[in-house]
Amino acid sequence: MPVRKLGEVMRELREARGLTQAQLAERAQVALSYVTTIEAGQPGSPPRQILQRLARALDVTTKKLLEP
Repeated sequence: MPVRKLGEVMRELREARGLTQAQLAERAQVALSYVTTIEAGQPGSPPRQILQRLARALDVTTKKLLEP
């Protein structure tokens, strides 16, 4: 089974909650361009604080966000 990337997991969780990228960015208090970049699969890992904000905004644990 292929390993899912952070952007894929984040997009699936966001869409399952009926959120737009802009709504997620607002909830997580990050720039819309940052959400877009992550979901596009850009290389690099966001800082831990950003991951925690995104996880909270999606109502999941950071571990769930980083699941393969």
